[in-house]
Amino acid sequence: MIPLFFTVINNSMDIKEKLFLFSVLSKNAIFKTKRWYESIRSGKNRLTKDSAYNASLPNHFTPMLEEDRYGDRSDAFDKIISQTHKHFWDPNDTKYINYDIDFAMDTQYLVNPRIFCLELQVPSIAERLTEEQKIKLSNESFGWVLSQILHGEQGALSLSASLCHILKDPGAQEYAANQTREEARHVQAFTKYIEKRWGKPYKVGETLGRVLDNIVSSDVVYKKIVGMQLLVEGLAMGAFSMAHADTNDPLLKRLLQLVMSDEAFHHKFGKIWADRTVPQLNSSEHKEVEDWAEHLFLELIFNLANPREKKDIFASVGLDWKWVLEETQKHFDLYETVREEMKRPNNIFRVLVKTLLNAHIITKRTKKTYANFVNMRELKDEGEEFKPAEEIAELGMKHLEKVNKAA
Repeated sequence: MIPLFFTVINNSMDIKEKLFLFSVLSKNAIFKTKRWYESIRSGKNRLTKDSAYNASLPNHFTPMLEEDRYGDRSDAFDKIISQTHKHFWDPNDTKYINYDIDFAMDTQYLVNPRIFCLELQVPSIAERLTEEQKIKLSNESFGWVLSQILHGEQGALSLSASLCHILKDPGAQEYAANQTREEARHVQAFTKYIEKRWGKPYKVGETLGRVLDNIVSSDVVYKKIVGMQLLVEGLAMGAFSMAHADTNDPLLKRLLQLVMSDEAFHHKFGKIWADRTVPQLNSSEHKEVEDWAEHLFLELIFNLANPREKKDIFASVGLDWKWVLEETQKHFDLYETVREEMKRPNNIFRVLVKTLLNAHIITKRTKKTYANFVNMRELKDEGEEFKPAEEIAELGMKHLEKVNKAA
């Protein structure tokens, strides 16, 4: 309001005219503030089209104490809530997963280096390294990737907990509470695995840290759900599928199966939001959601694995990260490399784009952004199924059914 005041009021006005105009603008600002405050009290968060996602601000607890709220429960989440016990597991219980399984980190590739260590595909880089150094570079690079996944799981934990604070619907709150518990066990599970293989996690990458902070700290429900339940969870599902297919470590395979048995349900929460919200958005509202998704996609695809963020890893095998970046850029065409990798059905960004497409967030307006990297018609023809993730989740569910039945 203040910038508007200084724009409209000029020196040609006398003091009475200025005071009158200021009072009019002030009343308008007060009216808008009052309307905003009332919307918070009622729980109508921005772009909320379904009462199941009504929310208040984190620092405004009073709406949670309204007596009629407790009985006003949506049944939208009852099905996934009722199945929570079927995919229960405990990362601290050896019945579910045994972290004592060793792996020869110095002599064996933990994962396929062609998939998780692009730098080793550059001849000038590979030629400088012994086989031992190549294994170290590949395994440490994957340790960095898993560390980012761990940070992502912490982001999911914190976001789920924040939804408990703001979602008014008791069913939505219960689901968010369940997901918070499950994300907490993912944090514990990945922490234990990383400590077993690398001793400690790498720090969060600059880009991922910024994206997670923007998503978790937002007071807007759609930014939280699109950012985490659709984009970050979509990335995770792709990363888990790729790692499961390309790892030589049986412990990692089991861990990913268990985590995926949970993630399949987390992804459904975002789909429920999309199904119940996106069709009701007007053109300007849809544009806002679509732009948010596109912004996060571009942030992640261009910056998620910046060589600068792995400079200590390159230094450990005698390489300067700036030289690595130069050699990689000489060897690869960025767009062509990404396009080629995204042909894989379990590529992390292919899964992400497919998630947004199936949620009807991508329209003709932003389709070109994604079409630079993946065949959009091909994605559409594939339908909503994501078989690699579903197959891994099914393996995890079968293992849990066997263990829990015996228990």
